[in-house]
Amino acid sequence: MKVKDYIESGLKNFVEVAPSDYKEIGKCKSGCHVVSFYIKEENDKITDVKFNSSKRCKKLLAVADYVAEIVKQKGKVEFKDEEVLEFFKDEKEIEKVKDRLEIVKKALNK
Repeated sequence: MKVKDYIESGLKNFVEVAPSDYKEIGKCKSGCHVVSFYIKEENDKITDVKFNSSKRCKKLLAVADYVAEIVKQKGKVEFKDEEVLEFFKDEKEIEKVKDRLEIVKKALNK
């Protein structure tokens, strides 16, 4: 999928401000890019994930949103680079996608 198409389909986990009933699990700033992740847990399992990010970078928004979906599905912060890169394999600037994935991983302490 291309980042543009993912963004157009709608971000599911982006929030403008930290939700009050979620806890921040990580934040990363890299150059002009900033991303923070927030989770809601129940019985030591992640039940929901939200994130906030600088809106300037569509690649960062798309990668963060997709990773949030993976984390929600698995109930824990666990994913492989390959599953994210495979999802966005149609993107021309895959090196930028890889860079944004590194920012997301730092924010999630991965």
